[in-house]
Amino acid sequence: MTGYVEQTLFPGKRAPLCIVRNGSEQPLSEYVGDHRAGLESKLAEHGAILFRGFKVDGAAAFSEFVGATGDRSLDYRFGSTPRTLVSDKIYTSTEYPANREIPLHNENAYLASWPDRLAFCCVTPSERGGETPIADMRDVTRSISAELMDRFGQARVEYVRHFHPGIDLSWNQVFQTSDPDAVAKTCAANGIRFDWIGEDGSLLRTSQICQGVACHPVTGERVFFNQAHLFHATSMGPEIAKELRNVFGADRLPRHARYGDGSEIPDEVIAGIHTAFRSHAVAFPWQAGDVLWLDNMQVAHGRRPYRGERRILAALMESSHAA
Repeated sequence: MTGYVEQTLFPGKRAPLCIVRNGSEQPLSEYVGDHRAGLESKLAEHGAILFRGFKVDGAAAFSEFVGATGDRSLDYRFGSTPRTLVSDKIYTSTEYPANREIPLHNENAYLASWPDRLAFCCVTPSERGGETPIADMRDVTRSISAELMDRFGQARVEYVRHFHPGIDLSWNQVFQTSDPDAVAKTCAANGIRFDWIGEDGSLLRTSQICQGVACHPVTGERVFFNQAHLFHATSMGPEIAKELRNVFGADRLPRHARYGDGSEIPDEVIAGIHTAFRSHAVAFPWQAGDVLWLDNMQVAHGRRPYRGERRILAALMESSHAA
């Protein structure tokens, strides 16, 4: 039977809506172009759409899908994780070691501007694990107390980074330059404070205060929206946090997050945020050719550890329909 089957994957969860091609040879880009208005509505309703069975087999077909949505593709700027540019504005997903989990988060929520939407394409699923869990931000936000939402909303979040050589991403990678003057211009244009510190003045320190909560430009919903739990010293566990503080000192951590008023975010608050995300996570095994389209403010994403080869492509997108 030729056609398309639509279904939600998880009982009681609105995301993701799964659209499965059944017996048709129509390319995904053509399908999206023919049904764009309806798909826009479904994405707004569900927050995420998984396209399955369309056999999107690489960067070219994935790029055609991105173009068919009508969204503008974005560069990956001010990165906090390693990625590789595959083709024009198509990147690999975060290149962390396979045995490490990437906690659920909203893309670029540590910046003052962020992509409205994301898309992921599975070229090669891993032998074991490697799912991209997602979580509905309506549910996550409801799991965070009103008091804490107000605290993050009023104080916001300050992200502090020290670019120690050989630790984390280098400032050259993040700012995509080897010229300190270019760094200064970029920081000035984006409201990022910076200093060159250390005995020889070669250690770059940056800090930026950004939102703790945000309102969706279309739905108007107020959601928890930051990456304090990823930047906080305890993000990789208390033992690693202790080691980092011992090696670098509490005032020169490679990355850290605190409230925008300069006060520390208690470790137990960060632990509670991780719990809120994890408790609402759902995950499905990737299949080759899958494409996952996300509303970045409605749905968070992460990555589970895996074994074997895994190749997932990613695109950051600016919606043409955002207010």
